[in-house]
Amino acid sequence: MRRHLLRWVRLALTEPISQLIIGARGSPLSLAQTRATLLSLISLNPAIKGDIRPIVTKGDDLTATPEALGLKGLFSREIEKALLAGEIDVAIHSAKDLPIELPWGLTLGPIPERGPAVDALVTLEGLTLEELPSGSKVGTSSLRRKALIMALRPDLIVVPVRGNLETRLAHLTKGTFTALCLAEAGLVRLNQKDWPRVLLDPAVFPPAPGQGALALEIRANDPKTARLLAPLNHPESALRLALERGVAAALGVGCQTPAAAYAAVKDGSYEVTALVLAPDGGRRVQLTQNLTPTTLEEARDMGLALGRLILSQGGLELLAALNGASGASGASVASDPARPAR
Repeated sequence: MRRHLLRWVRLALTEPISQLIIGARGSPLSLAQTRATLLSLISLNPAIKGDIRPIVTKGDDLTATPEALGLKGLFSREIEKALLAGEIDVAIHSAKDLPIELPWGLTLGPIPERGPAVDALVTLEGLTLEELPSGSKVGTSSLRRKALIMALRPDLIVVPVRGNLETRLAHLTKGTFTALCLAEAGLVRLNQKDWPRVLLDPAVFPPAPGQGALALEIRANDPKTARLLAPLNHPESALRLALERGVAAALGVGCQTPAAAYAAVKDGSYEVTALVLAPDGGRRVQLTQNLTPTTLEEARDMGLALGRLILSQGGLELLAALNGASGASGASVASDPARPAR
């Protein structure tokens, strides 16, 4: 690994300056993780200069209806349009927000080392989920988190909350909520690690596919950008993401569907948990398999197989009921997805 990095540094010292225009959402979290990624890239290749271009997406509209929030590509469509038009060279997304099917002409580039994938329960007192008083209000923006909380603690009141991380955390100090359920990666990347919180066990509270990971999206016909970004690739993180996106592809779910996929590293293999829930948490189909892919294609195919197994064991009925109940929720069952992103 060290020899590989030294090779990139030597190349950087002999190459002319390479300018990259990076597109990302303008939210504080998106900009923070984009800046961190750019600094990591420059540390590996000092010949790179980066310009970050914030782009407003439909998902940034806090007045959007719940139906609109279920649409796929809500946080990526405008950025992808800029990428296809050549206005930016690479788009950096939170992987959990990136749809499985990418627009024609775009592909995933290298995958950086993944951050924490788990969810966190944030309270002023550092309470666990079990310790929350009955009737407590818990704020979250995720239907998956809501369903999991209701399954574990049906006596709690789960309330939707939107806005950037600072806005959500302010609700705690105001007493609007007793607790917030958030992605731990967001707290870490925005230096909010001092908040009292409990990390939720992914075996019991599995995260969304790709949570904590970043997805670098590039044009498929742009080998120069792919080469410049290559030093960022973290093979283990890339395999985990491919496994989870394979599950999501089989299920045909969006980011606002009560479903989960999580690949944990365990004893030289990947322990992959896939889950589909009813919105109220009352029913679930959950499976765990130990898988050993060696390539991204193998990982994707293994994830697809696990997702299809979930469908065959009751997940199909749960997702069909969800589609029927929510209409434009964005969830759709894909029994044979054409080509999940790599």
